[in-house]
Amino acid sequence: MSTGIDPFTVAIADDVLADLAERLRHTRWPDQLADTSWEYGTDVDYLKDLVGYWAEGFDWRAVEARINGWPQGVATIGGQTIHFIHARSGSADALPLLVLHGWPGSIIEMLGVIEPLRHGGSEAGSPGDDFHVVCVSLPGFGFSGPTSERGWHPRRIAAAMVELMGRLGYPRFATLGGDWGATVSNYIGLDFPTHLYGLYLTMVAAGPPEGADGSELRHGETEWVAANAAFFAEESGYLQIQATRPQTLAYGLTDSPAGLGAWIVEKLRAWSDCGGDLESAISRDAILANVTLYWVTGTANSSARIYLEAMRAGQLVPIASRINVPTGCAIFPKETVRSPRAWAEQAWDVRRWTEMPRGGHFPALEVPDLLVPDVRAFYRELRP
Repeated sequence: MSTGIDPFTVAIADDVLADLAERLRHTRWPDQLADTSWEYGTDVDYLKDLVGYWAEGFDWRAVEARINGWPQGVATIGGQTIHFIHARSGSADALPLLVLHGWPGSIIEMLGVIEPLRHGGSEAGSPGDDFHVVCVSLPGFGFSGPTSERGWHPRRIAAAMVELMGRLGYPRFATLGGDWGATVSNYIGLDFPTHLYGLYLTMVAAGPPEGADGSELRHGETEWVAANAAFFAEESGYLQIQATRPQTLAYGLTDSPAGLGAWIVEKLRAWSDCGGDLESAISRDAILANVTLYWVTGTANSSARIYLEAMRAGQLVPIASRINVPTGCAIFPKETVRSPRAWAEQAWDVRRWTEMPRGGHFPALEVPDLLVPDVRAFYRELRP
């Protein structure tokens, strides 16, 4: 049924893990002002505690076993390796669902939603809600390995995803994505609309329509627009660095696991619905599984490079053209960017709009109990 696919199993060498532990034990720590915590960046006391557990208590082999519990494959498309988990449902009418992560996430984000998407419909009394789940490591991320040439921007990745799904026997499919996964999904919708049943977005980024004067905003949406502006003013330093000089940043992230952890953990805390307590939203083991994946695959640099590639291709801004594919929008209260409904309806064919009571930028990790039922409900109306 498929062509150009090779099986894949995660198996990180013992010496890679031993080197990681040794580097963690010999971290050279920076100073921190006595009266500060997170306001200057990642808190040193928190990170010391996390690194201690990373070196002495964290079990990467358990993560490997969890990933290897699912069938995996790799395909070479456009000269680039693309890794994926392919979890078929036993339901005859299951819908193919392409699941895409973003930065600083990975397929680790999505592991907890694979089974409830694959077979969760029966639990809700609707076996027809099941999916064949294809969870992809974006090019340059994780087991897809570093990109080896210029030009792997979201629009090119979108074309590669259509090629991959075709090889897997899914000429038409659904999507679920946030962050870069949402951007890639949007370009699939723009360039390959006939290949899609629909788009489900957990990050909804749309600019104001022409002539907007604020009268189109609903109650509370003025605050959303202000929060978006504050995010880009106060939280986008990482974006400017990764979109301009990722190679310079990469030396520290590739040589120091503590440095890599600090870079990622600060964003996990800032962008999740955690009230300042990161591990109340995302478990310590999930945090370290995600960071370790970047470390053992050596993809800190290539994952950051997507920002530069997108910037040079003009893809760091919302798509100007309307995407005429049925779209479900999940709005989480601590998402980094939230677009008013009127703006979104100018950009997509919005069929479902859900304002969630909790959750942030990583809903599959933070609030799978809210995300999965809403995905099922949206696609229930779009199945053939």
